[in-house]
Amino acid sequence: MNMNLKVLIVDDSAVVRQTLADILQQDPDIAVVEPAADPYIAASCMRKFIPDVILLDIEMPRMDGLTFLSKIMSQHPLPVIICSSLSAEGSQTALRAMSLGAVEVIYKPKIGSIQYLREAQIRICDSVKAAARANVKTVRNSLNAVAPKLSADAMLPLGTNQTTLSTTDKVVVVGASTGGTEALRIFLEALPRNCPGIAIVQHMPENFTRSFANRLNDLCEIDVSEAKDGDRILRGRALIAPGSDHMLLVRRGGQYHVEIKAGPLVSRHRPSVDVLFRSTARYAGKNSIGIIMTGMGDDGARGIREMKDSGALTIAQDEASCVVFGMPNEAIKTGGIDEVVPLEKIPATMISLLKKMN
Repeated sequence: MNMNLKVLIVDDSAVVRQTLADILQQDPDIAVVEPAADPYIAASCMRKFIPDVILLDIEMPRMDGLTFLSKIMSQHPLPVIICSSLSAEGSQTALRAMSLGAVEVIYKPKIGSIQYLREAQIRICDSVKAAARANVKTVRNSLNAVAPKLSADAMLPLGTNQTTLSTTDKVVVVGASTGGTEALRIFLEALPRNCPGIAIVQHMPENFTRSFANRLNDLCEIDVSEAKDGDRILRGRALIAPGSDHMLLVRRGGQYHVEIKAGPLVSRHRPSVDVLFRSTARYAGKNSIGIIMTGMGDDGARGIREMKDSGALTIAQDEASCVVFGMPNEAIKTGGIDEVVPLEKIPATMISLLKKMN
């Protein structure tokens, strides 16, 4: 089905505007209309047509992207994706953009790297389609060759459950994408200090996850940090996968740890929820709870079914509270979900399920 999504690119670099246009125009469902060099030109364009999605840079002359974003969301809310060359120092600005109502933050593509551009095409086009479906009121050899959609097999072959050693430790794994930064904040802020250890995959750019984790750590009673290879999953701690690599759960004796690994895009993402969920099914099984939240696509749907089949209990965020219902909906379709609840009830539901496991 042709979606005919109209995308307005706002960036002061002519090279970036052309590169993004070339990437988006590979998708027959997307049309790029009148790229704009700054917000004033973009505003003039918007008087002639209303785009379905805006790709917006942050640093621009005459008016910066955050000021323009604030005006858009206060006067005529539209799905906005921040597309910026983020550094560790600039990630706080990206977090500010999310709080102002941006649906997602993605990297500008690196000019000249064909492999990077192929991955960028997948990510950017998927992000545009997700943004077009978002409830913006909820959140204040050639590029023609699209890479195959890999499954978790690319990182961890499907295998039998390996929870032969008994343990009283429980682990919670969470997957989210579009709208997930706010959903995770609400979820983690509600958790008590003695909650089970948590491992999280949120689709977001490299260098963004550390600032995101630090922000949550300041807000939450539990400890929140960007995961490092070998980190142990402990009570009262949440580990967020770095934006550049996959995160797997592993078991060493009676303890759970995470492994951080490079690899291809899985279910069109790196890190991938399916990779985390599959490893949890293998190494934690009935000692685990899987939670899938708002997001575009189906990353996590197969993995959470594998978790349920291994004895885990599972929760999906309901449609009304999602920015995009794609990931939870696909998970529900697999039959892999025990409870479908609004976002604000996920913490209490998780605690209730934990009591059933004891």
